[in-house]
Amino acid sequence: MTKLKLGVLDQSAPGPNDRAGEALRNTVALARVADRLGYTRFWVSEHHHAPGLEGSSPEVLVAALGANTSRIRVGSGGVLLPHYSPYKVAENFRVLEGLYPGRIDLGIGRSPGGMPLVSKALQCGEAARKEARMEDMLAELAAYLELGDPLPSGHPLSGLHAMPRVETAPEIWLLGSSGYSAALASRLGAGFAFAHFINGTGGQGAVRDYRRHYRAGPLGGRPKATVCVFVLCADTDALAEREAAAMDLRLLRQEKGEYGPLHPTPEEALAYRYGEREKRRILDNRKRMIVGGPDKVRRQMLAFADSYRTEEIMVTCIMSDFRLKVRCYELLAELFLG
Repeated sequence: MTKLKLGVLDQSAPGPNDRAGEALRNTVALARVADRLGYTRFWVSEHHHAPGLEGSSPEVLVAALGANTSRIRVGSGGVLLPHYSPYKVAENFRVLEGLYPGRIDLGIGRSPGGMPLVSKALQCGEAARKEARMEDMLAELAAYLELGDPLPSGHPLSGLHAMPRVETAPEIWLLGSSGYSAALASRLGAGFAFAHFINGTGGQGAVRDYRRHYRAGPLGGRPKATVCVFVLCADTDALAEREAAAMDLRLLRQEKGEYGPLHPTPEEALAYRYGEREKRRILDNRKRMIVGGPDKVRRQMLAFADSYRTEEIMVTCIMSDFRLKVRCYELLAELFLG
């Protein structure tokens, strides 16, 4: 394999000198770059009460991405369905599909996306929603999108339609960092995206089991698997490692619940005095990252894709400078999309 399909997962992470609004505008600018370079899809994440990750409303951001691109698929990575009404999610994405037919991905996650206080605020104190089974919510969503059977006559919402009733539907993906979402995606027919950038172990088995047990269902008719990984590619190995040092410190802080408003600078990270436990965590976190200059990254990414038996990789890149971030995606396009 010498070519890969590449996608982007962007978390709207501000650099050391960026404000929140600039981080969002940079996401839109990056989507234009990815569209021009030949990337397959561009997803944006959902996080709450996390100042270092500004993308709190993927539905709104996807509308801006669609308006600023012409070819690339755009979507959520992902909407955190347990917080919301499946009916409203269906309506949001039907509007997007009506605006950009054939280009919308609805990636769905089940994590809280923030601290317990976030769940309380998003669900308006409705404890009953926490008891709803994810599989039931997905079946309801499929019915509103007219992807499978309608809601049965005995259902309290039977006969309800999500508007607008456009001719096409978004492509459905379940996102996960364990085997649970893989099994659910295989039962319901959805695509499956493994979050290797969150969990650096066990993903190959989850994707293998997804393919082995897949059957067509209300959320799709054929297996589709992709994997998302941190990639920090620069013109030289040394520059990439310098940026990776800042990422190492960022991940350590996040593990402590320290979602600071700014990405660490490389200088700050290189001056930081790490304890032995922190050094071990860095080594473990590096399993979630591919780091290096073009030659090194090419070898690592091909081996990574081969280990997952996938032809598509979703790349998430967080750099200390937006120009370096754009350069990362340009280098990857030169390696695999030319």
